Amino acid sequence: MEAGLVERGRDVVGHVTRVGYVKKIITKRRRTRRIVRPPQVAPPMALQELFVSCLDVFKGPGTVPSPQDVQKLCHILDNMKPEDVGLSAELQFFKPSNGVKSDPRVTSTTIYKCDNFSLCMFFLPATGVIPLHNHPGMTVFSKLLLGTMHIKSYDWVDSVDSDSSVQSSQLRLAKLKADRVFTAPCDTSVLYPTTGGNIHAFTAITPCAVLDVLGPPYSNEDGRDCSFYKDHPYAASREATVKMEEADCYGWLEEIEMPENSEIDEIEYLGPRIIEHR
Repeated sequence: MEAGLVERGRDVVGHVTRVGYVKKIITKRRRTRRIVRPPQVAPPMALQELFVSCLDVFKGPGTVPSPQDVQKLCHILDNMKPEDVGLSAELQFFKPSNGVKSDPRVTSTTIYKCDNFSLCMFFLPATGVIPLHNHPGMTVFSKLLLGTMHIKSYDWVDSVDSDSSVQSSQLRLAKLKADRVFTAPCDTSVLYPTTGGNIHAFTAITPCAVLDVLGPPYSNEDGRDCSFYKDHPYAASREATVKMEEADCYGWLEEIEMPENSEIDEIEYLGPRIIEHR
């Protein structure tokens, strides 16, 4: 959910402060005092293990991790805690708002990105929404680190070739894969290029933090742009291709422009740093 969703450079300082991802202490300058930066410390083992495993698992566009590799990454992510990426439930962002209306705008931060995969996080305030969108040719691992959110996801019933004459404005049948509430800590969810709920939407019930591993990441140049959709009840169309008793398990998806106020502001990652192998 990077390209097509992230709008860089907007209200960055405000969102960093709101999330509470970093605490800055401002002191007066003194001419005789030198600022000595602390040496780089090793990142939490789980974060470093995730990074190293991703280097091995993701082979580039057009490939899908093996079941064994999926299990390996899920095992690492299932055991990750907010503290592994510099977060805590004690941060003000994740506490009840006490009746104060919060800004529902979503922010994201990128821990690492290369051609084969990316590690990023999304911060959703209560009522914040990442609208229904797809992940073309991608395998995505999502780990809810903090909060409670509703996830709704679909997979296409039929495949459409790139040369197809199907117009983006037409309704296309999709099967509902998930439509329920998740609360951290919970198991990692995995979606694949054509299965597992490749088209999904997040709606935060309480303030949430989600760690995503995308392989490969979005890329407009490589044809992996993000598309947005609006879902309609199966009964909304006269076309009958499934039994009516199964209608609740299906929906019609309509490709739309990016919904208003759905841009995601990107902030600098200020948590523990991974150590890249040279």
